[in-house]
Amino acid sequence: MIGPKTGALMAGVGATLILAVPANSGSLTGSQAGARQAGPTVSSAVSTANRLARGARPKRTWQRPPAAPIPAPYTLASVWTGSQMLIFGRVSRASPARGFDVLAAYRPASTTWRRLASGPGPKGESEGLASAVWTGTEMIVWGKANAAFSPLTGRRRALPASPIASRGAPTLVVWTGSQMIGWGGGCCGEAAADGAAYTPRTNSWQKLPTGPLAGRHASGAWTGRDLIIAGGSNAEGKVFADAAAYTPATNSWRRIANLPVPLEGGVAVWDGREVLLLGGQSPQGGRLRLVTKGFAYNPATNRWRRLPAVGGRIGQVAVWTGRLLLMWGGETLRAGAVVAPPRGVLYDPAHNRWSTLPVSPLRGRVSPTAVWTGHQMIVWGGRSVGKPTPHSLNDGAAYTP
Repeated sequence: MIGPKTGALMAGVGATLILAVPANSGSLTGSQAGARQAGPTVSSAVSTANRLARGARPKRTWQRPPAAPIPAPYTLASVWTGSQMLIFGRVSRASPARGFDVLAAYRPASTTWRRLASGPGPKGESEGLASAVWTGTEMIVWGKANAAFSPLTGRRRALPASPIASRGAPTLVVWTGSQMIGWGGGCCGEAAADGAAYTPRTNSWQKLPTGPLAGRHASGAWTGRDLIIAGGSNAEGKVFADAAAYTPATNSWRRIANLPVPLEGGVAVWDGREVLLLGGQSPQGGRLRLVTKGFAYNPATNRWRRLPAVGGRIGQVAVWTGRLLLMWGGETLRAGAVVAPPRGVLYDPAHNRWSTLPVSPLRGRVSPTAVWTGHQMIVWGGRSVGKPTPHSLNDGAAYTP
């Protein structure tokens, strides 16, 4: 997850605004887990086996869904419900007071969209954060909406005020299976060191105990037992290498091994064995420089290892398929200019290697949102990069590995 205060990619390059757009999923919350999909028919399985026997690989493809029925949001978040992708967004207007919420559902099985009633959202600034999780029955949006949406009933209900409501949503939000937990971050120059947990069953909040980390916008992931938090940066531009784990079962914190280097703006994914932390920037020689090697943390050994080098980027999204990590979007530097990489990348932990994805039909962008459906990675929205003036986007595409 990337905090709202991320500096220029390197000193001397114009500052680029990158908003945190949790793609909860999965990469960061349980909503990216995806539902089990029906297996292939006998005939399709035989056909695939024959192609593999002849040495051919199944073709990896991108598809473009129909146009979404909502305008391009400036702040957005998404979840996967098991059958559809729900997208929440806050649309900006010339006057902040005229900003409004939008909500839509995309069903890949029928490649159809449905605009949902978003209810009377709060008025005010359209910039800021929105994080979302899927509980199994509701999409909970913490930040711009502070509400729960039911795609079955079409109803929106307001959440009670959280213990840290004064600063909006944290930059790191995960779903544990029973609670939504958020820590750190905040909007508009804030870098807090506290957090809270919301339990839908009781419709109540609890404040997390004080942890060992200083306030920051951090990266992290849920392992099934712990919330792992690593690196990040504060409002003064300090970049951190320290890390910690919060365990809900004991309501306690513990320090874990530091990252090999200070790192901000990375995206974190749990692969069932390790937390994979990818992308971002690290201070070198007085400048922030893109990190080309990711890191993997193993809770069993309390150790980090370096991943093979891959092109550095920031503002990307990542999802875990159950076997592979898919990463797409973001921006990088090429010949001193900020550009959007034309391709995503794939990491295979079993073989510890990267490969490139086919070129996407989408224009490159920063801070899209993404989900894993159990079959496809769907990416949507985000902000354009470079000239003309960057603006919000409302298109998307689905990639089948």
